[in-house]
Amino acid sequence: MEEKKLKKINVVYLLLYIFAPMVICAICFWIKGMFFPKGNMAVILTMVPCILSIVWWIFAGKIVYTKTKNKLEKKLDEMGFERNHTFNGSSCTVVVDAVHGNIGMAFFWNPSEVFVLPASRITKTWVDDGKTGAGIFAGSARVSFLFTIDDIKVRVNTFTSNQRWRMDSDYILTGISKADMMVDVLEEARSIKEK
Repeated sequence: MEEKKLKKINVVYLLLYIFAPMVICAICFWIKGMFFPKGNMAVILTMVPCILSIVWWIFAGKIVYTKTKNKLEKKLDEMGFERNHTFNGSSCTVVVDAVHGNIGMAFFWNPSEVFVLPASRITKTWVDDGKTGAGIFAGSARVSFLFTIDDIKVRVNTFTSNQRWRMDSDYILTGISKADMMVDVLEEARSIKEK
């Protein structure tokens, strides 16, 4: 079992993901301004980097994250990890082995590492229904389950929306149900090592 500390964000990857396309666009604009102020090459040096940057920001992160999840699955299979429960969030994947009391994790912003840790390192688990407002104005746009491991808070969304939904909405209730289930599973795995 790994003793390394959990790391949700690889700062170098985050900065490259955001700024590398901008730098490439700036270089292409500079080349265009210096050597090709007019003509077809000017259009190519203006349009192609911009389009590729947009494609990068929309699709590349998802592709890299999918490869990271595949790397996690391969590592878990090599270790004989029993995948009792898997939850694929938009920024974090959590795989729980409730038989041996271990958890595997992959993070969107840290594709260079996957983590397989004892669940006994979890210090707290809880559900956040995201409720805001009161009375008939109560609602939520995000439901998630959270846990603290190595003093790092990990949030995994079970429901997100760009609008707020009533607390009795099927979307919110389903998100809460999934979050409750994952908290129970994490607590079960956590208790394995404590026996």
